[in-house]
Amino acid sequence: MDRHIVVIGAGYAGLAAATRAGRKQRVTLIAPEDRFLNRVRQHEVAAGHAEHRPTIAHVLRGRNVTHVQARATELDLAGRKVFTDGGRTPISYDTLVYALGSRTAFHSVPGAREHSYPMERAEELRDRLRRQDDAAVVVVGGGATGIELATELAEAYPERRVAIVDAGEVGGRYSAKGRALVHETLGRLGVEVHEHTEVTAVDDEGLTTASGRIEAGIVAWTASLEVGPLAAQSGLAVNEQGEALVDEYLRSVSHPDVYVVGDAAAVTLPGIGRLRKACATAQPMGWYVGRALARGGASKPYTYRYVVQCMSLGRNSGMVQVVGKDDAMTGRVFGGRTGRLIKAAIVRYVVLGLR
Repeated sequence: MDRHIVVIGAGYAGLAAATRAGRKQRVTLIAPEDRFLNRVRQHEVAAGHAEHRPTIAHVLRGRNVTHVQARATELDLAGRKVFTDGGRTPISYDTLVYALGSRTAFHSVPGAREHSYPMERAEELRDRLRRQDDAAVVVVGGGATGIELATELAEAYPERRVAIVDAGEVGGRYSAKGRALVHETLGRLGVEVHEHTEVTAVDDEGLTTASGRIEAGIVAWTASLEVGPLAAQSGLAVNEQGEALVDEYLRSVSHPDVYVVGDAAAVTLPGIGRLRKACATAQPMGWYVGRALARGGASKPYTYRYVVQCMSLGRNSGMVQVVGKDDAMTGRVFGGRTGRLIKAAIVRYVVLGLR
C-alpha cells in the first residue's frame, strides 16, 4: 500500500525524518527554504565567516522525497490536508510529521522585535556590522547562543565594543568550572558582562534595563525560544506554551496520525525529564520517526539520553560540558583548543547526520 508521508519543516528534525522515511516511503517535504538553516552555526554567519548550509536538494538526493518550496499555513487534521501559501492546491497525507521547530522569543519587550537582530536574521546582522564598523554591539541572552555570538563578534571585531546582557547569570546553567571558563574567555576578549540585568525596552540607540541604560548602536537578541501558533490553531493538543503533546512514540496525543518532532514537541521521558530545545534533541527525534515510518510504524517507545553540552568560544577555543543522562552538570569540562575541536566535530556530524 502506497502511503504518503508529509513532513512540514526542514530543520534538524524535519530533514532527518524526511531522508530516512524517504528511503522506503513516498515523502513530500514542505518548507520555504532552499537551503538548510543550520542554526547552531548562525553566530559564525553573523561574524562574517563562511556559511555551512547545504541545499535541501543536496540533502535529499537519492531519496523518494519531493520538496515543495512553500510555507505551511493551515492544517485540516480531519481531512488530512496541508494548506500552503501562494494559493497552491492543498497537499493530502496519510501520515504527517510536524517539525516546524521554534523561533526567537521577544517576550513582548517594547522595541525588541523592531530594533534587534535574532539569529534567524544573522545575514542582516553581518551586513549591518560591516556597514557600521564602529558601532557598539550588545547581545541579549547569556545562554550558549548569546555566548557564542558575543565571543565570535569580539574576536572578529577586536576594536569594537561588545557587551552581553542576561537577566540571570551568563553561562549560569553550566558547572562552576564551565562558567569559569566562559567568563575567562569573555574577559580575555574584552566583552562587557552585565548580569542580573533585566531588559525592559530596546531602541535604535541601545537598551533600557531595570538597572539603567546600556548604549549600543546594534542589538542582537538571543534570549530564548518559542514555538509558532500553527499546532494550536490547527487543533493539535498543546500545552500552555503551544508545544504539541505527544505519546511515547512521538505521536500527537489527540491525532495519532501526526508525529511531532523537534522543538515543537513537548517530550518528557522517564528518568530524563523534559527535553530541552536543541539540535541535540531535535535531530534524534527525526531519526527515530523517519526510521519508524520507513518500517511502517514504531515498535519501541522513543528513548534518549544526554551526553554533553558544547559551545564555541571564538575561532580557536570552545567549551564541552559533560552532563549526565538527564542533562545534569558534572565537573568534567574540556576547554581551549580541545573543546573547539570537539565542538567542530559535533557540528560537522550534525550536517552529515541529516541523511
